[in-house]
Amino acid sequence: MIRRALPRDASALTRVAHAAKRHWRYPEAWIRLWRDALTVRPGFVERQPVYCAVEGVRIVGFYALAGRGSTRELEHMWVAPHRIGSGLGRRPLAHAGASARGDGARFLSIASDPNAVGFYLRMGARLIGDVPSTPRGRTLPLLRLGRVSE
Repeated sequence: MIRRALPRDASALTRVAHAAKRHWRYPEAWIRLWRDALTVRPGFVERQPVYCAVEGVRIVGFYALAGRGSTRELEHMWVAPHRIGSGLGRRPLAHAGASARGDGARFLSIASDPNAVGFYLRMGARLIGDVPSTPRGRTLPLLRLGRVSE
């Protein structure tokens, strides 16, 4: 089930994001650099469209959207490590696309973790470039999902 996240879900969402990032065995020094970016605060959940995938009472994934106009940014998209590769990610990504379209967007922009690029490509996204990341000198693949009119 996909439902709107509540401010009280922020700590569970943060745990999913941190665990998912650690799943890829990044150095702990990098995880510390990313701590703030991976931390979801109650105020963020109140202000942004944040939805979570729930199994029973357990949050097993979530996404957040940002932006206005014809393009939305997939600001967060995380799946609990025990569900990575199980197909679970398809549901929240499809929901994010439908939510963005319902809000007038035509495109979903995704600055992807390099380990997730294959997933997004299988879901129909196109690689359109890269964006700077942390630590300095690192970049993330930039993908676009939707009707591309370039």
